[in-house]
Amino acid sequence: MIKIENLCKKYGDFSVLENISTEIHKGDVVSIIGPSGCGKSTFMRCLNLLEQPTSGKILIEGQDILDKKADVNKLRMKMGMVFQSFNLFSHLMIIENIMLGPVNLLKKTRQEAYDEGMQLLEMVGLASKAMNYPDELSGGQKQRVAIARTLAMHPDIVLFDEPTSALDPTMVSEVLAVIRKLASQGMTMMIVTHEMNFAKNVSNRVFYMDEKGIYEDSPPQQIFENPQRPKTKEFIYKIRTYNYVIEDKKFDLYAFNAEIEGFLKNQLFDEKRINKVLLICEELIYNCIFSATGEKFSPISFTLQYSQQKDETQIDFLGELIREGIADKADAISTSIVRKSVRDISCTDGRLTVLLL
Repeated sequence: MIKIENLCKKYGDFSVLENISTEIHKGDVVSIIGPSGCGKSTFMRCLNLLEQPTSGKILIEGQDILDKKADVNKLRMKMGMVFQSFNLFSHLMIIENIMLGPVNLLKKTRQEAYDEGMQLLEMVGLASKAMNYPDELSGGQKQRVAIARTLAMHPDIVLFDEPTSALDPTMVSEVLAVIRKLASQGMTMMIVTHEMNFAKNVSNRVFYMDEKGIYEDSPPQQIFENPQRPKTKEFIYKIRTYNYVIEDKKFDLYAFNAEIEGFLKNQLFDEKRINKVLLICEELIYNCIFSATGEKFSPISFTLQYSQQKDETQIDFLGELIREGIADKADAISTSIVRKSVRDISCTDGRLTVLLL
């Protein structure tokens, strides 16, 4: 349906999107997630030229919408868009808001537009509000009207740009229910959203955006349960990371401990839990790694990760001197004074990993 090739977007010298290539197929429901400022909305707006891409191709049924010879208005009519703000005309009744596009652009009669508009309002649960004005509706109701207005133009695909971000939390579910209904009817959709559970349940594909592009494109079960790439894991599991490089055996243990303590306090660890992590780190460094490396030493990278989503703490040591020879000591350490605090410990390919309880 839509093929995107090497799409780029720059604002002056600042690059927002770089070399995005993907395809959207008929019936796809694609949720787009990622940190704020990663280009999610810009990507969406580039697809229907609300933002002019710097370079690349956007092919709709084989026609490049960026080609100077393309009938842009005709091609854009294949894509409906629902925005964060509702953009309803306050001086028109709800049914008139919905009729406006079909009458003026699709050249339908007012009766045809009215009949279909009422059907769409019934579909989104607002037939009784047809003669009301937008100011008489709640935010959730306005957004449902905006969806009905978009559908009145018979788009092949609907683009949702954070459709619930401007809503009170109590109104979010009513809008998501309408989108979920459209998905069940086979509507092709792309949805920029921060509603992770919704994205997991309604989508057949999820784009995680980072590093100026689609960083990971996978089915929702994989993205949310077993993401493959580091930044996706950090985002999904809400992972916070502390890094430290141990330059030699005479490194400043007191400063090291103080930095770990500060990091864990920021994650709201209590004192008992902080002391447990510090004890495990010292045991691993002195009784496992240093004792196995002998006199020869090269820098070792230490990483402490905490996943808020999983409430899980992981310690990693990475370096040239960490080889299978440490594995035996790692096994031994897991049965020592810290054994009750370690869920799993492993050593492969120069990495010692410890998962804490």
